Amino acid sequence: MSDAVQPTAAEVRAAAEAVKTALDRHLAAVERRSGEDDPAVYEAFNELAAAAEAYDELLYDRYDEVTPFEIPGTEDSLPPYAGPEEPNAVSVLIRRDYAVAEPQRLLAQAQRIEAADYEDHAEASGTVHGALGLLFGEFEPDEIASRHKEFGLEEGDSTLWVTAAEDPAEPGEWLEAPFESVDAQQVVCRFDVSAVFDDDELDELDEIDEIDEAEDVDEDVDEVELDDDEDLEPLDVER
Repeated sequence: MSDAVQPTAAEVRAAAEAVKTALDRHLAAVERRSGEDDPAVYEAFNELAAAAEAYDELLYDRYDEVTPFEIPGTEDSLPPYAGPEEPNAVSVLIRRDYAVAEPQRLLAQAQRIEAADYEDHAEASGTVHGALGLLFGEFEPDEIASRHKEFGLEEGDSTLWVTAAEDPAEPGEWLEAPFESVDAQQVVCRFDVSAVFDDDELDELDEIDEIDEAEDVDEDVDEVELDDDEDLEPLDVER
């Protein structure tokens, strides 16, 4: 970065002071919080995250240094619930991703459905997209989820959101854009499934295994017994 656009030392110092102020406000909000989802704590957290990010960027631009802190991102998290205390309506939003792992298996299943249930034999089962239409038209989504391998599908990420509302939607009100007007503050709960979580657990297990292996090596070194009859030179063992 050129000197002309580098932040000044004073700007970096001011950003550091902003982090200190935001940190104090966050602690005060936590100490005064009224419940698990206190909006004041959520707001203070966001302010602290923004201040820390701004300071980190200025510090890097001016001194080519970074902070040792990593504040979790808030873009993928839900804000505190701000919906009705006693909802009169609930919406369940579900997304499940699949890979067509075995197209021939999918086509074979669709052909069985078509032969059994469709007298006109429109031959929709001859294409993958047609087979998918038959499959999802014949079975409930939960049944497909439980039998996905049987249908030649491979599970990807999935998520389920439960949202609350004061009143039920009018018939046909949201059919044109069913997922467009979701208010994150109306979400009661959500459940996510992803291979990313499995990878994180595997990484943690690998780290534990590495620690255990290192401890085993240390124990082996500690438990070495030397034959008194052998004339061995002393060894320096680095730990």
